[in-house]
Amino acid sequence: MELIELYIQEVTRRLPEKNREDIALELQSTIEDMLPEDHTEQDVKAVLLKLGDPVTLASGYRDRPMHLIGPRYYDVYISLLKMILPIAAVISLIALVGDNPFRDMGDNTVMEAVLTIIGKGISNIISTGIQVFFWLTLSFAILERVDTSKDQSPLTKDLKPWTPENLKDIPNISKKKAVSMIEIFASLLGLSVFTALYFNAANLLGVYEKRNDSLIFVTPSFNQEVLNSYWLLVSCVVIIGVLLAIYKLFLRQWTLKLALFHTIYQLLSTLTFIIIISNPNLLNPEFIAYQNTLFTIDEWKNSIYWGLILITIFFAAYDSYQGFRKAKIR
Repeated sequence: MELIELYIQEVTRRLPEKNREDIALELQSTIEDMLPEDHTEQDVKAVLLKLGDPVTLASGYRDRPMHLIGPRYYDVYISLLKMILPIAAVISLIALVGDNPFRDMGDNTVMEAVLTIIGKGISNIISTGIQVFFWLTLSFAILERVDTSKDQSPLTKDLKPWTPENLKDIPNISKKKAVSMIEIFASLLGLSVFTALYFNAANLLGVYEKRNDSLIFVTPSFNQEVLNSYWLLVSCVVIIGVLLAIYKLFLRQWTLKLALFHTIYQLLSTLTFIIIISNPNLLNPEFIAYQNTLFTIDEWKNSIYWGLILITIFFAAYDSYQGFRKAKIR
């Protein structure tokens, strides 16, 4: 009798208080009917095992689910979570691009500045992910409890029962031609770092000297006024790069159309780079004078100039080729 009382207690304590007494009497009667007249402890254990786990039995008596998100909505919930989380993370990185992440950097070095913006990017992604997870989970938990339909079969993404027609909507993407989320996030984070460094070059990029166990910023490498004169061209490159990343996010695989857009973007960014470094006033005169105290920069100026152009063209061409190669994979 002690086992029976404990079993009934385990079931009823999970139920609303107003229903506990009636259900306890019902369970008591059911168990007694299942037991033989001269029952033993083994007979009681066999009956309780047949009735099953008290948690499962209690869930059958409740008019609300005892789980947070059940089988009916679980697949829809996971699908939306996988779709919304990357979009929210991209939006958080886009916001970082539009912000000035170095406005409070003070006298920090460029490495500290880059690490700061990477830290801000990761922090924004984690914070946004937690917010999305919380609100989406809460929404589905509420939906699970207000759903009064008797049919509890799992639903598809469009909140309808599954049919064979749903198989036609499943994309068959080869891993070799898929666009990875790491690639998308890396490109957005790279755009954030580039934008912040470009428009704060006079405060971050330059000559540092170690004095009294600390790095002192001596002189900037670039003329900020010259860099700012190309703000419209640079802004267009950044905006197109962000739009291309969003397009990759929704497409999720390389196609000939995506490869073409990617090539156009590589061409535009390469031309922008060549136009900017071709400006004879790009380097700060104080930086040139400082370098001339170490070595004759004029002897290497043309070699460095053409070297940078050839390297940029090579990587742009290689990246474009990889896009078309992946797009042609079957």
